[in-house]
Amino acid sequence: MSNFISSSIGKKVVMSLSGLFLVMFLCVHLGINMLLLFDNTGKLFNLGCHFMTNPVIKVIEPILALGFIIHIAWASMLTIQNRKARPVKYAVRNQKGNCTWSSRNMYVLGAMMLVFIIIHLMNFWAAIKLGEGTAGVMEHITYDGVTMENVYPHVVATFTNPIYCILYVIGGILLGMHLAHGFWSMFQSVGLCNNIWRKRWSCLAKLFAIVVAAGFSIIPIYMFFTC
Repeated sequence: MSNFISSSIGKKVVMSLSGLFLVMFLCVHLGINMLLLFDNTGKLFNLGCHFMTNPVIKVIEPILALGFIIHIAWASMLTIQNRKARPVKYAVRNQKGNCTWSSRNMYVLGAMMLVFIIIHLMNFWAAIKLGEGTAGVMEHITYDGVTMENVYPHVVATFTNPIYCILYVIGGILLGMHLAHGFWSMFQSVGLCNNIWRKRWSCLAKLFAIVVAAGFSIIPIYMFFTC
């Protein structure tokens, strides 16, 4: 088993499985964030955030963090391994017909996404978990007798800042570019992508990437112009 994981194929399988786990998290995260578009009082979003504090999610949080670490670590190892396997650069050729820019620069996109994730964690995770909201302490609000963090004003304050609004739009686009290749690639790594299904997974990946990129980009733009 250890020999398989340490092999090139094993690393790709592990990275693909961790990527699939992160994709599921993205869907949940986007679903909660989309509540911002349907209620300008912040109630729906606050309720969604409060739901994410249930015991099951608390157990998943460290697993999610481990998933990120594994995904980044295995991507780094594969990149280094591939570069060592090609010590001499290939002759420059036109690759546009063979693969996209994002597929040739997945590690670069991943590194840019890592920077964005760190900023995102500083803006929201630290504010919510450590109580460092815009007023210094995250305020609380009560709905139907249930008290929870009033996260909505902090989100409004962040996305109405033009710098952060632009940054999060760029982050959404980068995420879409990363998913456009990574989504179908993870199915290929686990052996579910032959010549026929590769085209199907590729089309599905592009559609999924557009939905995710548009979803995460529309939210800060909507908040900036309506709040």
